Amino acid sequence: MRAGHPRILSLANQKGGVGKTTTAINLGTALAAIGERVLIVDLDPQGNASTGLGIDRRSRNCSTYDVLIGEAPLREAVVATAVPRLHIASSTMDLSGLELELGSTPGRAFRLRDAIAALNQNAEAGSEYTYVLIDCPPSLNLLTVNAMAASDAILVPLQCEFFALEGLSQLLQTVEQVRSTLNPNLSIHGIVLTMFDSRNNLSNQVVADVRQFMGSKVYNTMIPRNVRISEAPSYGKPVLVYDLKCVGSDAYLKLATEVIQRERELKTH
Repeated sequence: MRAGHPRILSLANQKGGVGKTTTAINLGTALAAIGERVLIVDLDPQGNASTGLGIDRRSRNCSTYDVLIGEAPLREAVVATAVPRLHIASSTMDLSGLELELGSTPGRAFRLRDAIAALNQNAEAGSEYTYVLIDCPPSLNLLTVNAMAASDAILVPLQCEFFALEGLSQLLQTVEQVRSTLNPNLSIHGIVLTMFDSRNNLSNQVVADVRQFMGSKVYNTMIPRNVRISEAPSYGKPVLVYDLKCVGSDAYLKLATEVIQRERELKTH
């Protein structure tokens, strides 16, 4: 890891409703809680990560859209959240038109990479970010390609449901394409199984299939179905702040520990 260069992880899956945003918010909170300085980059036009961290739509004067069209540096779009050491660059609906606006502009896939590269330059001591988590939209469009081109690794939230593996192989193909054309260093950090219900036979079967198919790439930690996880965003809080004692919070803390553990292993190799 280069000094002053944050680790950049994208949370990607072209299916909606698999827990990408929830994982971005809560993994970011857990990393911040153990002392990392974390920036979440909201690349989803719906802006759920911003809302889930209590950022009012009216206060999003400068957003990731302004950054990607080249009208503002990333630092200008960053706002503090209620969680110490956790910041977010919010999104707005304007993002949904980005692909049309940029058209075939040269270097359009590298807009985010270049914006993040400048993030820690001239930052005051102690205000450099150590992690950037990118919350991707639920599609494999220019926004997701920008995220993958900018990232060190991809973290894939996968819902324990019937078509999970089908969507996964499509995503892996995209990662391969990005690796061969835009970002040769891109890797899969891991796959996190979400919305797991141990009483459900299908859930258990999906877990077995995904572990067989992806082996050690699947994190040991699984995120359970948990009412508190789904309630928390409506209060503009990560579940770790909303209810630290619930099983959902416990799972995200374990996931953060596992992510850090993998990071250490990657550094030593």
